[in-house]
Amino acid sequence: MEIKKVGVIGAGMMGAEIALCFARAGIETFLGDISKEIADKGKEKQLIILEKSIKKGKLDSSKKTEILSRVQTTGNLKDMADCDFIVEAVLEVFEIKTNIYKQLDEICKPETIIASNTSSISITKLASGVSKERAKKFIGTHFNSPASVMKLVEVIPALLTSEECVENTITLLEKIEKEAVKCKDVVGFALNRLFHAFYIEACRLVEEGVCSVEDVDKICLYGLGHPMGIFKLLDLTGHDLNMKVDEILFEAYGERFRPSPVIQRLVDSEMLGRKSNIGFYDYSQDKPKPSF
Repeated sequence: MEIKKVGVIGAGMMGAEIALCFARAGIETFLGDISKEIADKGKEKQLIILEKSIKKGKLDSSKKTEILSRVQTTGNLKDMADCDFIVEAVLEVFEIKTNIYKQLDEICKPETIIASNTSSISITKLASGVSKERAKKFIGTHFNSPASVMKLVEVIPALLTSEECVENTITLLEKIEKEAVKCKDVVGFALNRLFHAFYIEACRLVEEGVCSVEDVDKICLYGLGHPMGIFKLLDLTGHDLNMKVDEILFEAYGERFRPSPVIQRLVDSEMLGRKSNIGFYDYSQDKPKPSF
């Protein structure tokens, strides 16, 4: 199956970056949300990302307009009826996701593959939102954040997902220069189980006064070779989402994934990270500074 047209639903940072990955690879892409205005803001985020890449010498300035011309924004799911592959990247709420799948199942052509970017919810459970026939073409594609930079994508087949769907999905991901890792359909898959175990311990280091937020990030950068400190990464993903995934993992696996009180306090204080301009770091100045 040749995939020529892709849709991405959810124009937040993750959705915008996923759509950008397809557009950079020469694929016609729709970026949708509940309104065209919100989708347009997602496209503005793409512009910022491309301009940063140009400044760093990673992208020829002549390519910017060409890439963005491949992204069409919409507030109407019906505009994606002709897409070959659609990625859902909305809030981590089961009811919101399955409502979108039900609409897509009716709107889209029979061959369309529907993929969820969920980071923790069972793909088989989410597939209950589509018909039995469409379930063969329903799959999980969990992009790693920031999606425009990180190469990893977890590919998670549901119980009824066909092998052809898996193969077509992996071929598409290779086309956009991603590294696909096939995972079993369990809560949290592989990446989030590793990631959340790591960051929960990082939060404990701060809670216990062993290290400051800034020093833990230095350990990640200069000791572990990570491209970004764990707390700056958590600020990027957003603490409302971090908390939601923690709760899902805790419900599934128990004590080892008990949500961090540090994250809870940040959420209660509406210090959600980059999206609110403050989290572990204060982003109100040119140079981010630890907020506590």
